[in-house]
Amino acid sequence: MEPTLALEIPGNEEYRALRGAAGLSMMTEEGAALGLPASWCSVCVRHDGELIGMGRVVGDGGLFLFVVDMAVTPAWQGKGMGRRVMQALMDEVHARAPSRTMVGLIADGTAHELYAKFGFKLVAPGAHGMLLRLS
Repeated sequence: MEPTLALEIPGNEEYRALRGAAGLSMMTEEGAALGLPASWCSVCVRHDGELIGMGRVVGDGGLFLFVVDMAVTPAWQGKGMGRRVMQALMDEVHARAPSRTMVGLIADGTAHELYAKFGFKLVAPGAHGMLLRLS
């Protein structure tokens, strides 16, 4: 059976489990409970009901949007799932966001190669991404 993609917000526990399985940093249950419902757009890929891929867009919807939580479980990596998720997110961005909206993301490792296919450009050395993680 082929995995199915849908515009939906993942459940708190499955979201946290997929982040961990995909090697992303762990998020708290409290943070997920607050943050997930505030998604501007969210995409889930499921195989036999199990969450195997996801991605979200967060932001104000008019000026700034940010692609986050791009994750695919290891068993499904390298099979085009990340590209499917990103395509669905970008379809929503192009359909719903006003012109001149700034869409950003932080690319880990070589993920910038995937994002470049959707028009994203590296900003260094003119700008540098920065991150503060609260403890």
